[in-house]
Amino acid sequence: MAKKINISIINSIAVEAGKEILKVYHDDDFSKVVDFKADNSPLTLADQASHKVIAPALQQQYPDIPVISEEGKDIAYAVRKDWGYFWLVDPLDGTKEFIKRNGQFTVNIALIHQGAPVAGVIYTPVTGELYFAGKEGYVEDIEPGAYKQLGDGKTTKLEVNHKTDQLIAVRSSSHASEEEEKVLTAYRATENISKGSSLKFCMVAEGKADIYYRHGPTMEWDTAAGQAIVEGAGGAVYQGTSRKSFAYNKESLLNSSFLVIAKQ
Repeated sequence: MAKKINISIINSIAVEAGKEILKVYHDDDFSKVVDFKADNSPLTLADQASHKVIAPALQQQYPDIPVISEEGKDIAYAVRKDWGYFWLVDPLDGTKEFIKRNGQFTVNIALIHQGAPVAGVIYTPVTGELYFAGKEGYVEDIEPGAYKQLGDGKTTKLEVNHKTDQLIAVRSSSHASEEEEKVLTAYRATENISKGSSLKFCMVAEGKADIYYRHGPTMEWDTAAGQAIVEGAGGAVYQGTSRKSFAYNKESLLNSSFLVIAKQ
């Protein structure tokens, strides 16, 4: 029997984490909040503050579901390989966007079951926009599907576009590649928009874009919540340009390239 969660609880946790992020974001001495990880990628006090909200809250609400978070990721594969369920969390997705101060960063929380995202939440602290989704049998307080809630509480159900030509591609604000150009040309994308963090998934889910291809490296917590939301809206996420499903809880949490697409 599937575990059922209350997506409103997860939304609230994401919003609380967003409040902690904004405290750092609006700090007058912002220049002192950035550090660097061993791989030279940026880490901020906001990442850590968000993690300290999310991980304990999830464990309190759902003590039988373990957590993998970017800021607490060092769990041996031998320990996690048999997990049927777990939370996959990016406390602050889009750290580069955070440092640029363009507002395009998010809090990502996903529920994984048997290697696939079955529910997800993406929250944008600066705008108050909240995206969330759940598959049938896994959420108890919403109808299956994907939704967007604005800061004023207005909520709409999301559905991807089903165009077959003149596709709009959403692309990274911080990453680009020749491979990306080739794929988008092959899919006859005729227009590009730029967006940071997991908001690119959200653009596809709400029909503002039709395709998103990422060639460069990402981690599982970068994509899980976005995949849940895109799939909830009727789209798909594939490995590379294949039609293979994207898998989670691999021995290495590093992702291959992936394709997010609205048309089926």
